[in-house]
Amino acid sequence: MAIVNVEIKARCADHAPIREVLRSEGARFAGEDHQVDTYFAVPKGRMKLREGNIENALIFYHRPDRSGPKRSDVWLYRMEPDPALKALLTAALGVLVVVDKRREIYFVDNVKVHLDRVAELGAFVEIEAIDEDGSLGASALQAQCEAFLRRFRIAPRDLVAHSYSDLLLGV
Repeated sequence: MAIVNVEIKARCADHAPIREVLRSEGARFAGEDHQVDTYFAVPKGRMKLREGNIENALIFYHRPDRSGPKRSDVWLYRMEPDPALKALLTAALGVLVVVDKRREIYFVDNVKVHLDRVAELGAFVEIEAIDEDGSLGASALQAQCEAFLRRFRIAPRDLVAHSYSDLLLGV
């Protein structure tokens, strides 16, 4: 079963004001993760192997390329890092691109906020409103993302339509 997310990505040169809002919201800080996401060549959607010190998973997802809040259907397989799996996926599918980032992870209820520094791309903020069991619905998730956009004072010009992988590929 897919997990439904509504998410937003934006450029963000200064993470300090967002950290302050998160503190005032009582956000739970999960830690800083060094994540290496290896994207594989798949016929539809996106598939990546995430290797980090906090989060490790094989992730497949569908998401439109548009700025602002957008729905993602995500299939997630949590796992421990496994070089054999990475070698198998690389041999079978081929590597499309590798995204290397440092990510601060925060939670406010079902909303996950990432403060990212991505090699070769710069600084970003991501907001993910997550519905793991189908109880919230896309409109509630959309409203949560929009509320955080306002709280974080993210300007429309800073919104990013594409994934980090696409940005690295020059899409």
